[in-house]
Formats: sequence, structure tokens, C-alpha cells
Amino acid sequence: MPQVMVVARNFMDMVAALPASKLDMLYDSAFICEAVLRSLPPLAKKYALQMLYMLAPLTVAAMEEWVLDEYAAKHRVAIDKLLQLRVFVEMRDRRKEVSYKMNQKFQGNMQKYLIDGGSLPREPVPLSVTGRLPASADLEAYALDQWECFLLQLINSSQVEKGTSFSSSMMKTFQRSLLSSRDGEAPKLTENGFQFLLMETNSQLWYIMREYISSAEERGVDPTDLISFLLELSFHKLGAAYSLNTLTDVQRIATRDLAELGLVKLQQGRKDSWFIPTQLATNLSASLSDSSSSKEGFVVVETNFRMYAYSTSKLHCEILRLFSRVEYQLPNLIVGAITKESIYGAFENGITAEQIISFLKQNAHPRVADKIPAVPENVTDQIRLWETDRNRVDMIPSQLYEDFPSKEWFEQCCDHARDHGYLLWEDTRRMKLIVRGEFHPEMREFLRRQR
Repeated sequence: MPQVMVVARNFMDMVAALPASKLDMLYDSAFICEAVLRSLPPLAKKYALQMLYMLAPLTVAAMEEWVLDEYAAKHRVAIDKLLQLRVFVEMRDRRKEVSYKMNQKFQGNMQKYLIDGGSLPREPVPLSVTGRLPASADLEAYALDQWECFLLQLINSSQVEKGTSFSSSMMKTFQRSLLSSRDGEAPKLTENGFQFLLMETNSQLWYIMREYISSAEERGVDPTDLISFLLELSFHKLGAAYSLNTLTDVQRIATRDLAELGLVKLQQGRKDSWFIPTQLATNLSASLSDSSSSKEGFVVVETNFRMYAYSTSKLHCEILRLFSRVEYQLPNLIVGAITKESIYGAFENGITAEQIISFLKQNAHPRVADKIPAVPENVTDQIRLWETDRNRVDMIPSQLYEDFPSKEWFEQCCDHARDHGYLLWEDTRRMKLIVRGEFHPEMREFLRRQR
């Protein structure tokens, strides 16, 4: 069975994973504090606001009185989240009674925010300098084009070495898990790479950002600086221009990398240059459920396994080729079929049945999206059956032993193999046994000693 890749739910998972000292450094920024508060579950958010002006620690027992017994599970989830993010700090008194106190930096910044109101991380460049900026629709189209271009280059990964615009830092991000290459060979998609292509757009974004931050130290960059900038970026006004001169060197390099993915658009004026955040960037501090895409679907699957995709996108066509047989393509229509061979090809690349079915449901055409089910049951059942059939037999390298001179010797070998975890199969009547192939040298040495 292929290992299915796991995606961090949002940036807060990465924030929570930081050491306590790094996390406290992040809370020097009011924008980070606000982003963390936004991300909290409703009950955790309520607790944070209730504790905002409490200076003394509050005991666990006192806080448990805030909720009814039937909501105890939600209470524990909320407290765990607050502790993970160090919004609450656990304290123990001399009697070892546990209390919670709000992180002083977080508390101070949020108090100032409530009193003085929020402000932008940096002031936009005036229109008198930038002139006419892209309209919202144009900016959205730009972001989509950039993202599709990035995905197409991943699919046609042999081209990544040639006419690519990817920077070395983004290439390192991709090569961590999406691409692999041997000496003298063009990069190829890994199992994670194929699975990545079937993800929903926001899931893909979180995955890339997580890998980009995780590889920061390899590039000599502090991950805390990147997380801080990316969360700060989500507070910029959509479509406004911000001068690159206001950024640090690390932030300027990150902005160029993000432009390759469509998170920002770079523009050059006569004297100044600036970046314009797109919708992808302003969604960065939101959770996947809050920022899930509402784009219109394009795929219709029929009970006879025929598939019709109403799209002009090259990307859509290439993604459909991952698990179906594309028969022909018209200017606005892709016609294909889901076959056993095409599905098995997807399985070989590490794509699972559930990922294929999920992709078809998420991208169902509006004409069928409201139907139950959106994808015919006989199709989804068959895809799952093909996966079950393929995974029914595991191929394990093994070694057969036979022609033992005595039953006693045979039983000694079986006991030895069984005790050490080598044994796969035995036939006492015909005195035959099979062990794992990688343990053949150990088994051969045991036989030699028994002679």
C-alpha cells in the first residue's frame, strides 16, 4: 500500500511545533497574535478573550466550571490548542495544583490591539506612484495562471531543469518530497508528487508552504522569520501595492519565491518596485475549512465509466490523464474513460482510490454536483474494488528450504526462523519452509552450525 501524504491543516500547526523560545519571539508581533487568535476554535477563542485581562493564574478546577459536563470533550480540545500555541502557560503551585496563565507577550499585544485598533503591517504605495493597479478579476486570473503553470511544470517535470522560472530555493522545496532525480536524469514525480496533484488547491498551498518553511534552515534562513512574514502577509490588503524597499533581505527573497506560485504579483515602476498580494496570500492565516475554494466543477462521470470534462485548461487535461484514458480533446471539452488499466497506472504512481474519488466529487460539474451521489456508485465501488484486488497479494522476496535429512533438523530450523521472525510458511508433512529473503544469510549460517 502506498503511504498517503499528510498535510498540515494550516500554519498554526507549524507555529505550535516551534520551540517555546521561538514561539515567544513570534508573539512580539501584534499581527502574529491576531492571526493566532483568528485561527483558534470558537471555544478556545472565547477562553482567550475571557483571560485577556486576568493577571492572576486561574486554576484548572475553576476553568472547568465555565462549561457544562456534556461539553467536557470540547473544553479539553480548546485547552490543548491554547497550550500547544503557548497562548496559555501551565503553572504549578507548591501544592502541585495546576493553573493556567496567559502568555504575557500575547496578552499585552492583544490588549493594545483592542484599545488602539489594528493597523496595516506597512503602508501601501500611493496610486500617484504606482498608477493603475490590476483589477481584482485580473489579479485572480494572474494567481490562477501562475499556480497552474507551477502544477504543469511539476507534471511535465522533465522540463523543470530547462525553461523553468523556479528559483533554487523553490526547487529545493519541490525536491524534498514532490520530485526525485538521479544523476544525469531529469526530475520525476514521487508518489507524494502524484498525490499532491489531486489535492484541493488550498491543501496544495499549505503543503508547499510547510515544505518551504521546513527547508528554510538548509538555505540559511530562520524558519521563525519566514512564518512571521507569511502570517504578516495575510494582513495586507488584497490588490494594494507595497514597496519592496520596506522588506528585509529574507522577506525580499521570499516575496520573489511567492511570486512564482502566484501568491504575490511583482511590478516595477520608474524608481520603485512593489508587490501586490493575491487572494492566495491573504488566505494564509485562515484554516483550510475557512478558505476552501468555491470554484465551479467541470467533470461529469457516467455509469458506463465515460468521463466528460468541460474545461479549456491544459492542467485539467494532464491531471485527468493521471487516472483515466483521455481519448480526445476539443477546445472546451475533454472526453475520456476510466479503465482498469488507467486506474492501475494511478495506483502504480502511489495515488489511492479515495483520492481519485475525492477529486471527482470535488470537481463535479454543477449539473451533477447536487445529485446524490455526484459520481455514480458503480464507478466509485469499482475503483475501490480494483484497489482491493491489487493490494490482495503482497510480493515478498523469499527463500525456499527443502530436502532436510531428518524431521528433527527441519523442526529446529522452523523454530529458529519463527523465533527470529524469518518464517513465512512451513509444510511439516513435506518438510519444506520459506523464510524472508533478506534473512537467507542468517538462516544459511544456522544450517551450517547444525551440521
